[in-house]
Amino acid sequence: MPSRNVKVASRVGLHARPASLFVQAVTATGLPVTIAKTGGDPVDARSILMVMGLGVASEDEVTLSAEGDGADDALDQLVGLLAIDHDAP
Repeated sequence: MPSRNVKVASRVGLHARPASLFVQAVTATGLPVTIAKTGGDPVDARSILMVMGLGVASEDEVTLSAEGDGADDALDQLVGLLAIDHDAP
């Protein structure tokens, strides 16, 4: 199963707007994707409640994993999304 590590760039971490954008992008892939904080258990990245429940802060590193056709491309896209500060003025 392909996976990627990325530091979350949004200054509020994965809360509210950035989490919503991320979950929408994950859902659009049509693939089962998980997200985990370093050292933590993975959760379903298609669930806004699970993603926000991780308590990911700015600059926290997370691991994304996906399974299925196109998983590598989907993960690359999702890493790019998390590497952007969506709360920049």
